[in-house]
Amino acid sequence: MHGILLFAHGARDPAWARPFETIAARMREAAGGRPVALAYLELMEPRLDAAAHALAAQGCTMITVVPLFLGAGGHVRRDLPELLAGLRAQLPAVTIRDTAAIGETEAITRAIAQAALTLVDDPRAGEPAA
Repeated sequence: MHGILLFAHGARDPAWARPFETIAARMREAAGGRPVALAYLELMEPRLDAAAHALAAQGCTMITVVPLFLGAGGHVRRDLPELLAGLRAQLPAVTIRDTAAIGETEAITRAIAQAALTLVDDPRAGEPAA
């Protein structure tokens, strides 16, 4: 089974995680039964290792880690490879791979540009529906 592990930074304010939780929920709906987990680098739980172990316990023999970062800064270029090396050592029966940072994909840069223009034209467009 192929699991998907979304990887975000984390923050002290729990409200910060809401968009990431929404992304994870939408992916679960669209993932065709593949398990989807959300993990954080710091300040929030679960951490990457706990989420990967949980996916492995569900029977995942492959895990793809998707960094939910706008760009590939130090966390994606330096911290994530170190964390993945540790996971590969801890879970030798699981193939663990990662993708580019989500913000570096054409679909996301296009969507953010459009969303920014929408907010310029209607600043209230980003407010939650009542």
